[in-house]
Amino acid sequence: MHCVTCHSTITPGDRWCAKCGTAVGQRVDPDSERRFVTILRADVVESTGLVSELEPEEAISRLEPALAAMRGAVRQFGGIVSKELGDGLAAVFGAPIADDNHAPLACHAALELIRRVASLGDPGLQVRVGIHSGHVVAYMVASEFSKVYEIGGAAQHLAARLESAAEANQILVSEACQKLAEGHVRFESLGRKSLRGFNEPLPVYRILGASDLSSWRVRRARSVSRFVDRTNERALLRSAAEAVGSGRRTVLLLGDTGIGKSRLAHEFVQGLKVEGWRLIDAECSPNLQSAPFSALKRVLLSTLEAAAKEPDGAYDPRIGLAPIERCAVDAVLDRPISDSQWDELEPHARGRAISEASCAIVRNMADRQRTVLLIEDLHWIDRASDTVIAALASLQTPNLLVLLTSRPNGMPIWIGRCHAEIIAVRPLDDDSGKAMLGDMLGASGNADLKSRIISHTANVPLFIEEVCRGLKDNGTLRGQWGDLALVRPIDELGIPTSIQGVIAARLDRVSRQERQVLQIAAALGPRSSEAILRKVAELPEAALQNCFVGLDRAELLVRIDSELEDSLEFRHEMVRQVTYESMVEKVRESTHSRILLALEQGGIDTDDPDKLCYHATRAKDWDRAFVYGRAAAQKCLVRSAFADAANYFETAMKSLDMTPTSALRETRAVDIRIEARSAFMASGQVAEWFELGKEAERRANAIDDTGRKIAAMTVRAAAQNFYGTPPEAVAIGEQVVGLAEHGHDAGWLNVAQYGLGQAYFLAGRYREAEHTFAQACTRLTGPSPEAPKSTTPQYVLLLCCMMKSFTHTVMGEFDVAQQLQQQAAAIAEETGRPYDRVAAAYSGGWLKLGQNDPAAAAAILEDGFVLAQKHGIRLFVPVLACHLGIAYLEQGLFDRARGMLAEAREEAKAVGYTSAVLRSSIYLALATWRLGDVQAAQNMLREARNTARQQGFSGLEAEALFGEAVVTPPSDAANKAAILVALRAAIAITSENAALPLRRKAEAMLDEMLARGLT
Repeated sequence: MHCVTCHSTITPGDRWCAKCGTAVGQRVDPDSERRFVTILRADVVESTGLVSELEPEEAISRLEPALAAMRGAVRQFGGIVSKELGDGLAAVFGAPIADDNHAPLACHAALELIRRVASLGDPGLQVRVGIHSGHVVAYMVASEFSKVYEIGGAAQHLAARLESAAEANQILVSEACQKLAEGHVRFESLGRKSLRGFNEPLPVYRILGASDLSSWRVRRARSVSRFVDRTNERALLRSAAEAVGSGRRTVLLLGDTGIGKSRLAHEFVQGLKVEGWRLIDAECSPNLQSAPFSALKRVLLSTLEAAAKEPDGAYDPRIGLAPIERCAVDAVLDRPISDSQWDELEPHARGRAISEASCAIVRNMADRQRTVLLIEDLHWIDRASDTVIAALASLQTPNLLVLLTSRPNGMPIWIGRCHAEIIAVRPLDDDSGKAMLGDMLGASGNADLKSRIISHTANVPLFIEEVCRGLKDNGTLRGQWGDLALVRPIDELGIPTSIQGVIAARLDRVSRQERQVLQIAAALGPRSSEAILRKVAELPEAALQNCFVGLDRAELLVRIDSELEDSLEFRHEMVRQVTYESMVEKVRESTHSRILLALEQGGIDTDDPDKLCYHATRAKDWDRAFVYGRAAAQKCLVRSAFADAANYFETAMKSLDMTPTSALRETRAVDIRIEARSAFMASGQVAEWFELGKEAERRANAIDDTGRKIAAMTVRAAAQNFYGTPPEAVAIGEQVVGLAEHGHDAGWLNVAQYGLGQAYFLAGRYREAEHTFAQACTRLTGPSPEAPKSTTPQYVLLLCCMMKSFTHTVMGEFDVAQQLQQQAAAIAEETGRPYDRVAAAYSGGWLKLGQNDPAAAAAILEDGFVLAQKHGIRLFVPVLACHLGIAYLEQGLFDRARGMLAEAREEAKAVGYTSAVLRSSIYLALATWRLGDVQAAQNMLREARNTARQQGFSGLEAEALFGEAVVTPPSDAANKAAILVALRAAIAITSENAALPLRRKAEAMLDEMLARGLT
């Protein structure tokens, strides 16, 4: 006898569990949980017409036989009736105790339900059934007089709609149920049907009947991998087979669902058949557990079939049986019996006769030829067969190998009595797991994916197959088995519905206390320490240690070696996910809240704000989520993890907006958006950066905070340089500088002038850009340099030096540009920040290009490009790639230049960096021209020139015009005229904006044409 709460053994006569104190015999209601189940809905067709004119008592009597038949069918196949509806019922399979066969069982129950109602002989009673598999919340509902196990969620509504759509004596199922029960049940697709309450038509299937396929054949049909490894297990089986000459040997393959017991058994016995062994095989079925002698019947049928195939003619193994034993065999095989002596036997005497007859038949077979008796899935054996199979496993006869398979939770108690050798089937090792994956996915490629699958599934063969099948079905993997390609990134591997019940069934085997500890561990993550589990669980030490031992023994949460602390981790990630997802929302929130409190109070991981942010967010503690999200973002900024910082800032902003509205909240909302700008900027999220400024400005206006409005507008203006057009950027930049000057905010004025100078530069107004940068540089190099909070004067100065160097380079003032570049490089060297080093590399490469030293430029730009990619500084990636492409172009490396410039353009488009798209397009055209495609080059340059002119990028317009002149062949008068027009337009623009180097190039080309008379 075992305790209903902790499953501890209870001594007869005890009134209380010595371990947890639960009263013996006390019924414990199941916890509210999320479950993946199958729901069956059934009702009597046109029941209103049947009872509308009857008295209440008569109405009940009219429908009760059908309802009783429905209840009986549901219970026969392990379901529970969750609700009776007057003329029908709702039933659930797979809860409150999980069962990985919940979908096939529900389908078989539906078939039995219709058969039972039809057998009533009342033509007025006809039923219809709808079945769906999905996630639900299962919970107990207590009323004044009773308790009901209820389920909630959208899944039950789909089952009800399928029931309504079914015709009389018809069973309709959803696609989810069909996929889980396929092979066990025969289906007919009805295509997509419109169901009330669902926006889109859904695939619907009709059940035709039960399948005659065994569970092994169903699993084998789905399998797409070859048999791998199992060297040790096969050696043990071989040793047992070689010893049968001296007497019967019994071996039990023991392991959890999906571990490969059946595959190992069948692969081994096929080898024995090749060696001349006879095979008698049978399997126990969850659908037939209530059918007496169902397993034994399969054994006897297999025996008679094997005897009929004897090479020297049919052999009847029943020869020598006493008449009563022949009757026993006929009784098991459901054959008619006319012997009155059999009818007079007591039940126990009949049972003994059946057992003795079965043993005699198997012994006769083994006497004639070495025989292997394979009986699978003993955990599902019917009670009547159990005693007989125990006798067969204990036979004292040579040349017989009894091979059994079972799950640990259903291992027969007689295994020890028959002296069976137990072979525990374990997960595959990593090499075998990879070999299996190589067989399914392909021998080469997908190395990272294979490693992730190995870690996710802990090398359980069924889990590996189903995860791969899921990825193929949803289009993540494409191709044929054995040659699959990964076509899109994978965030999470997830848990296929086909194995959710498998894992849930394992979880249901642990005690309630163990389940609670496991849930806390699941909320903590893949690995957790005993210290934090102890603090959160709040259990007596002895009880907690018992939980650890129990969970370790069940291989759910196992101890690992650690030099720092006693740690535990989940055997594989899928167990953790199913455990976590089984918790209802309120339980999750409570668990995370307790974890958060324990971490804070105990000083555990308080220097790890990302972990605290995670638990605060899951606990919906929005105040703490804001605080820790912001702290985690700041920590990411320190290590230049800009994309991660942006994500944490996003979490912090959303969390803050979940708190009650107040002036303080709005002030914080503005501040954090301003603070977040650097993360979104560096990670290249330009549109989001722009929206940060807009939203901060809106909120600053709402609380009438001028200082914060200036800051918000500065953020928006800086983003405008990348996201909009130069005229727009100049207008907002000038406005912001004016407000900052009026507000006497030197810190934001410096940033605003940097942004305005950048806007002038993009507009081709180089003198104004240089003057604006110079003003900011003067203040930043003065005795009291200032910068806004969350940045430093040094950083702003570096940016100003970088842009001012660009400007002087474009104007041909290389000495000044060199001084500014050296100043920027010195700041970057001092800070050591990757962002600063990338910025300095960018301006350094640009300067070397201006000085006609493309090889030196390439060396500098390559270093910056690698650094930007390594640290996710995506804002600089397109411009570094663009100028690196220009450096290659000027060195004559045309193919390399075209590839780099094409990459730069695509990256600039992805980021939304308009000027970088234009510049990379211009030089990509020149590389294309160098490689011989004149027409494509002309088209690209013409498009770039028109875009630059329309949007106000006058400097880039001049570069595009000069490029058009270069690539256009002076082959006829029209082309010559076009070249002259382009050159003169470029000269006019560069004369106005002081871009001296480009002007000189255009003038030189024009002079050459004039000198050669090409006008």
